[in-house]
Amino acid sequence: MSDDIHALSGAYAVDALDDIERAQFERHLAGCETCREEVASLQEASALLAETTMTPPGADLRDRVLAQIATVRPLPPVVPPVAPVGTHAPDGPGTGGTPAPATATAPTSASGTRRLRTLLVAAAAVVAVGVGGTVVAQQPWSDDDTSQAPRLSAVERIQQAADVQTFRHRFPDGAEAVLYRSASLNEAVVVTHDMGPAPEGKVFQTWLQHDDTMVSAGLMPEGPDNVVPLRGDPATADGFGITVEPAGGSVIPSQDPLLVVEFTDA
Repeated sequence: MSDDIHALSGAYAVDALDDIERAQFERHLAGCETCREEVASLQEASALLAETTMTPPGADLRDRVLAQIATVRPLPPVVPPVAPVGTHAPDGPGTGGTPAPATATAPTSASGTRRLRTLLVAAAAVVAVGVGGTVVAQQPWSDDDTSQAPRLSAVERIQQAADVQTFRHRFPDGAEAVLYRSASLNEAVVVTHDMGPAPEGKVFQTWLQHDDTMVSAGLMPEGPDNVVPLRGDPATADGFGITVEPAGGSVIPSQDPLLVVEFTDA
């Protein structure tokens, strides 16, 4: 398999792959510990970003920025020196006009290139991450001045939707999983409490049921209490499930679900 498959880890973490790419990458995850670690760290960062509250800038920020624009001169681009082709060292005693040695640029390794692409995707996630793939762009000095309104978390946004549905399930050991779903927002999120760890070498995986097909909605992070946004298309799904899968997840469920929820019309 090509090294290019590794570069999909960032896009996978922010749900930027199509169904075919996602299925191929999830098969790759089962055998690639490096990609599993990268995906886990990026998904953790995405979850934290979804809960982050930004402090709005002061009212005078716009005036100060505009006042300083006229005094700031942009720097010219930095261009590394390149020796002209065929350059010779100056002739001198004993030199004989020998061509000057060329300065070689070290090639970028495949792993370095892949890491750079992953970091770029992760940086894009800071701007684009949002539960269900919603992207919000906002100017701090919008004419409508809506920046003073508090930022809602993923759970709060769905809970305040007019068509929110709540599905609560308690496991025999006392752990609880609560699913919030809004068809109008096309978003769903699972909130876990006191969830025990998956068996060694295994992971909890979430699924959305579409007719007779279970489609992966993402892996659940470790820890007893988590907020897990679901990838995919919750609005058209018929149900939801959680299974125990091998580390890295599966393309299709490998065993009966621990939890199955059937969606009803809101």
